[in-house]
Amino acid sequence: MKIRIQDLTSEDTRLIEQIAAMLVEGFREMAPEAWETLEEALEEVRDSLVPDHISRVAVDESGAAVGWIGGIPEYEGNVWELHPLVVRPDVQGKGIGRALVADLEEQVKARGGLTLTLGSDDIAGMTSVYGIDLYPNPLEHLVNIRNLRRHPYEFYLKCGFSFTGIVPDANGRGKPDLYLSKRIV
Repeated sequence: MKIRIQDLTSEDTRLIEQIAAMLVEGFREMAPEAWETLEEALEEVRDSLVPDHISRVAVDESGAAVGWIGGIPEYEGNVWELHPLVVRPDVQGKGIGRALVADLEEQVKARGGLTLTLGSDDIAGMTSVYGIDLYPNPLEHLVNIRNLRRHPYEFYLKCGFSFTGIVPDANGRGKPDLYLSKRIV
């Protein structure tokens, strides 16, 4: 599949609507409470369009959105949070997510960023660290993590990210947030 990655702007109303629908559908299994409605998803997309953030969309040959990635500056621009990444479910596994991550890395590098980081929640029992008490040794559990149901952390590891932490109970008891980061320069 041939794609083009470009900046998403507030004038791209059709793409914004497509991305919002993609967020609702794409996170339904992994994080069903993230964007339950189209309105919530539209707000997330619009929030990404502020001047100091990065908002990039992958479009196919027909001009339809097939993926979206955002970046938020932290630590005076030394660190950027990847938030969010979504690829339309019917075209997953075709390199679109990897291309979006590589593009975001270039965007961050051009802005002087040193590290790209992200949080990847497990609120749906997709890993071995879900539903258990991670204390008193949360990092031991993280070192021994297993992917049970296609949690995206393995995708990020394949893109060169490393685990940098875990927040037990971030989303309620037994629902951790996994932190992954990657050096850009």
